[in-house]
Amino acid sequence: MNRFSSFSIRLLASGFFSGHIPFAPGTMGTIAAIPLYLLLVGSLQGWWYAGAVVALTVVAVWISGLAEKIYGRKDPPQVVIDEIAGFMLTMTAVPPRAMYIVMGFILFRVFDILKPQPAAWINDRMRGGSGIVLDDIVAGLYANIILQFLYRVL
Repeated sequence: MNRFSSFSIRLLASGFFSGHIPFAPGTMGTIAAIPLYLLLVGSLQGWWYAGAVVALTVVAVWISGLAEKIYGRKDPPQVVIDEIAGFMLTMTAVPPRAMYIVMGFILFRVFDILKPQPAAWINDRMRGGSGIVLDDIVAGLYANIILQFLYRVL
């Protein structure tokens, strides 16, 4: 299976199995993204962090597409690597302070749930890994725009 075992794909796609928690898997996946964010923002500066977010997004599309086949359904709830990529985008160019992490978490979850356009269109019409991940990228972009505004005002 494309050099990855089913276990490895499930592990990555589910955010180290946080997506298998039976209640609010998207929220659990976003919570699981916080330590990864802190690791990346502590290790990478500026464009390097942004490059890591782009790379994570590309990997998330690929892994999500494979996981969809393993789980046997469109956009399986266990797949939360899309929330992880979306949250990483939300936190781009924002200081790693608790206040901004909490605000970013809330903003991202709100936009991910509401799916403002074009996120709803992507969610409804795109298939495979792109359909799973790109609506969360839109949510992350919207959340980042508002978080950037709040960062500059506060």
